[in-house]
Amino acid sequence: MQPEERQKRIEEYLLKTEFASLDELSEEVDASVSTVRRDLGVLEEKGTLRRTHGGARLLNPKSDEFTFTTRDTHQLEEKEAIGKACAELIQPGQTVILDAGTTVYHVAKHLEIKSPQIITNSLPVANLFSAANKAEIVVSGGVIYPRLGVLVGPLAVEAFSKIRADVAIMSAGGISLDGVSNSHGLLIDIQRAMIHAARKVILCLDHTKLGRQSISPLCGLDAIDTIVTDKGAPADLVKALRKQKIEVIIAAGN
Repeated sequence: MQPEERQKRIEEYLLKTEFASLDELSEEVDASVSTVRRDLGVLEEKGTLRRTHGGARLLNPKSDEFTFTTRDTHQLEEKEAIGKACAELIQPGQTVILDAGTTVYHVAKHLEIKSPQIITNSLPVANLFSAANKAEIVVSGGVIYPRLGVLVGPLAVEAFSKIRADVAIMSAGGISLDGVSNSHGLLIDIQRAMIHAARKVILCLDHTKLGRQSISPLCGLDAIDTIVTDKGAPADLVKALRKQKIEVIIAAGN
């Protein structure tokens, strides 16, 4: 593949994901990491992207679909119901990992009463608890992606690799009988570290994520203990997930 073609494919991939790791881009264009690094240098000079530690991000996304505020307007009623139902599963004083998903943010809104210790890479979650008296908040390091409200990169992965928690509450791009997936490669490494760090893993997914597959595989179903979803979840998939010994909780909603 010629450099111009590789660089075009890199641009097209970043238009879909907004940011990506070197390894992810290397796999996408079937080239070595060093070759991709040179391509990123060319694209950075053109003003297309900005290189970060371990990857690159798009400078001028075509839409706002990836922003936290925009994503949080989707299935809002369902997310609030899921948030309440999931928070009820947490015991007082537990150490809880919260990822940067918008549905997980709705869980966080109902957690202060449990006086938890919260570990997160979500800037909105950290801001939510900035004045909280009953919760202790630990924020991971990493590269800030302001539009996504998330800390990513090797420092964030390292932070979660060094801790242990009672529960990890996470979101994802989709789940099927083939496993769990997400749309951003840089989030995958962090979420895998979160899974490894927790004794129990809870996925919070509105019904639009069930039966859906995203770009990057995250984990197998055996890594998940509980799924909290809403009344719109497809009954056949819920039944199949329960047969895989996964607890599936349907949030009642209003």
